[in-house]
Amino acid sequence: MRVVAGQYGGRTLKTLEGKNTRPTGDKVRAAIFSMLGQYFDGGLVLDLYSGSGGLAIEAISRGCEKAVLVEKDRQAQQVIQANIEMTKHLERFSLMKMTSDKAISLLDKPFDLVFLDPPYAKEQIVKDIERLEDSGLLSPDVIIVCETDKSVELPESISNFNLIKQKIYGISKVSLYEGA
Repeated sequence: MRVVAGQYGGRTLKTLEGKNTRPTGDKVRAAIFSMLGQYFDGGLVLDLYSGSGGLAIEAISRGCEKAVLVEKDRQAQQVIQANIEMTKHLERFSLMKMTSDKAISLLDKPFDLVFLDPPYAKEQIVKDIERLEDSGLLSPDVIIVCETDKSVELPESISNFNLIKQKIYGISKVSLYEGA
């Protein structure tokens, strides 16, 4: 797996062996950023189920300012840390080694771009978006990117956010939400 484009484009990303995480492959990551717009001018990123950290690192590579990565799995945390170190810009990343629920209770700044790729996707995504909104952690112009198995049907709207784009890539489905 590699960073697709931007400042870190072409650099190799480590991934975790086994089935505890499902790293977003290069093609799906490229497709996600094509849906979002290729590059960013700053902004704060939250990757709530970080896995290897590839999505947050890709967002920073393409111009986002800072990223918070949340991961509870210890082996995945080591992979994320190695991937962050590969960037040589450790100050742009913050790794929270805890559950998503604990992280949401501790975070205190609104995010401009949020990645959600949880296990047990449908119920968790709805719950996470509602909690992030209730906690004031979503900027007015936030874009929420949800990655699920292609069989998962997410609602057209969650709280004050509407589904604006949805595409299937192989076994993955990518859904984008933004404020109503």
